Amino acid sequence: MSATGLPGQGPLRIASWNVNSLKVRLPQVLQWLAEQEQAGAPIDALCLQELKLPDDKYPLAELENAGFHSIYTGQKTYNGVAILARDASMPGPVDVVRNIPGFEDAQQRVIAATYGDLRLVCAYFPNGQSLDSDKFAYKLQWLEAMTAWLREEMARHPRLALLGDFNIAPEDRDVHDPAKWEGQNLVSPPERAAFAALLELGLADAFRKFEQPEKAFSWWDYRMLAFRRNAGLRIDHILLSPALAEQCTACVIDRVPRTWEQPSDHTPVVATLHCA
Repeated sequence: MSATGLPGQGPLRIASWNVNSLKVRLPQVLQWLAEQEQAGAPIDALCLQELKLPDDKYPLAELENAGFHSIYTGQKTYNGVAILARDASMPGPVDVVRNIPGFEDAQQRVIAATYGDLRLVCAYFPNGQSLDSDKFAYKLQWLEAMTAWLREEMARHPRLALLGDFNIAPEDRDVHDPAKWEGQNLVSPPERAAFAALLELGLADAFRKFEQPEKAFSWWDYRMLAFRRNAGLRIDHILLSPALAEQCTACVIDRVPRTWEQPSDHTPVVATLHCA
């Protein structure tokens, strides 16, 4: 065991990917994980969002055959989240939490667990739909509950990472056309304030720790040739506690899976940690 409580040596790579139906996208997930391994940069933990399947349909055996153990919480048609951990580098999960404690919610949006001394929180933030909708009010309530819970989690777990589809583009540089999107859902002032509140907890946006190419996005609409035009948003994020942020040596958006046949509308975000 290393000082982190994780076996093995070398960098630890954690990733987030909204797969927009694990049933449909399982081949892509398996392909991507295999390609990362073959390239000598294996993914140690992958947080998935929008499983869109109930627990009894979760592809546990297929993922175990690929060398990953899973925790998950799903529901039919909508939502659902999972954490895949690589057998060769990650211990079994402990202190598993499903959904935000104390926040009554039928939607399966959060799963968290501790691996060694690494606390991973996988979250699928509500979309919000439109600013005048009940769904937007729910989003703000959810964000408030999430922030309050994470404050407690960070006090208990100094080495914490929050990964997921946040459905928030935190700055204008995370939007392909800020003027077109001004005031809309995903970029509105209340949502950006909620994202800022997460950073005020001490979390750091791993992607913005490093110089990045302009117009770097993680989601593109299926319509209007959005991916080809790079008309996207950066709404998938990895936020790190101070202890992990110090050890983060890279964070990238991997656009390649978005080019594959029948892709998700999101693509993976990957952070590399060099843990002592």
